Amino acid sequence: MTDDQRTPRTVDIVERERVYNGYFKIDRFRLRHELFQGGMGKDVIREVAERGHAVAVMLYDPDRDACVMIEQFRPGAYAAGWDAWLLEVVAGIIEDGESAEDVARRECVEEAGVTVDDLIAGPAYLASPGVLTESISLYVGRVDSTRCGGVHGLGEEGEDIRVMVLTVEELRRMLDEHRLTNATTLISVQWLLLNRDRLRKQWGIA
Repeated sequence: MTDDQRTPRTVDIVERERVYNGYFKIDRFRLRHELFQGGMGKDVIREVAERGHAVAVMLYDPDRDACVMIEQFRPGAYAAGWDAWLLEVVAGIIEDGESAEDVARRECVEEAGVTVDDLIAGPAYLASPGVLTESISLYVGRVDSTRCGGVHGLGEEGEDIRVMVLTVEELRRMLDEHRLTNATTLISVQWLLLNRDRLRKQWGIA
């Protein structure tokens, strides 16, 4: 591997300061990092938000080739001038002492009113690595969609979540028409489409 193909690894933290300690925790870093061409770059100042790590679950019914989706209000989308009610997959933050699978099963009940029969791990990824430390671990959960619907969520947390069932073909059309505007939803739908045949075979569905 030549020098210009080598990936830099070194980061020097000159100063780190907690500048906000609310729902988000924001740290201001003064740092410098190794350059592709060698040596260290100049000091830069960056703010990074910490909100924990999350789990997302694509709820899939292989018997009906359908997905259980949720819809809820998102203030960030509203502030950005987008439609604030987003079509999403179930998701939640991993609290101290919880495993990702524990959170996945809990959030399926809280947000969609459904118990998952089987969970299969998908990829994990960084939500917005330029400004957030948050990672998201994606799962696919097998469910029976025939009893899914209604409004769910924890009232004490201000949740108002509508559940709906969409076929995989409906989600594919929404993807093609650029109607899925949530990054985790986009990734979840694309991953399901790529792995759908394998999942169905694994669950004994022709």
